[in-house]
Parts: sequence; C-alpha cells; structure tokens
Amino acid sequence: MSEGPADGQDSRRQQEPAQMDSAGPRSAGGDPPSRPTRGASSADTYDLYRRGLDLLGRGSAAAAAQLLERAAAAEPQSRSVLEALARAQFDARQYAAAAGSFRRIVEASPSDDYAQFGLGLALARTGDPRAAAEHLALAAAMRPDLRHYTDALRGVRATLRARAGDQGENPEDTERMPRDD
Repeated sequence: MSEGPADGQDSRRQQEPAQMDSAGPRSAGGDPPSRPTRGASSADTYDLYRRGLDLLGRGSAAAAAQLLERAAAAEPQSRSVLEALARAQFDARQYAAAAGSFRRIVEASPSDDYAQFGLGLALARTGDPRAAAEHLALAAAMRPDLRHYTDALRGVRATLRARAGDQGENPEDTERMPRDD
C-alpha cells in the first residue's frame, strides 16, 4: 500500500524481518499457503500466491489482484493470501474490494494493527471517513510508534472536521455526529 512510511515499506518489515521475502511481508497471523507434498490444487494455490506477491512487488497490482483472488478462493482462511490480496486491491485502486478483504482479516483478528490500518485507509478512499477514523484510531492506539498510522488518522479527522464545518456543525463534535447514511 502506498500510504505507509516515507520509504514505502510496510511497517512490519521493521518488526518481523524473519518473515520477509522480496515481494513483501508475510502476515504475523499466518504463514503463506503451505507447499503440499501431494495434491495439485494446494500446489497451484501456493504458486498463485507466490506469483501474485511477485507481481505486487513489481508494481503490477491489478494483475497481482487477479491471481490472489484465485488463491483466496482456493484458501479462503489463509491470512497471508487475504493480506496480499487486500494490498494488491488497494494498490490497484479497488478500494471497496480492499476494504472487504481487510475487513475479513479484522473480523478474524481484531488485534491486527496492519489490517485495521489498511481497512481504515480503504474506507477513507471509498468516501467513508467516519468509519475510516474508527479503524485508524484502533491501529494508532495499537502501534503509536508508527507515524504513518497517526498521520493517516489526523488526515481523516481533518476531513471530518472540514465536512462538519461545511455543514454548519460544531467541528469539535465530529466524533459524535450521526452517520451520513
């Protein structure tokens, strides 16, 4: 995702160097799809995952998303596949799809700060800054040391204040305003 730290790296590169590969992070909550000893289907899924990460690492997010969607269909519970898919969807500007993929991770693991961050960014890009602020606040609370989390939260809160001001509401009361549904 392009909203990370200044060097464009995923924040977990600093936390979990043993779980890194050249294309990006492996998730903290799960391993990549295992390379099976038998069964072509699982081997194909692992190949889709690896090829998808490679494409994502090379900047071909839309192509990566296509492969990773197939891998996620084959292994819907794989945390690593879902994260890679969500990142690819976000980078391909498929924000609603990315939000859905990050939401699946958050539902399975609410304490995953990166998934909360990704969901917040994707929701902000879909035009839902109120929901985005909730997830970005959780991510920032879990990892206050990551400046890009707090910067993203500040940006979304500024959007909420500006919208409240445009509508003649008290900008200080944006946390309690009703949703614009």
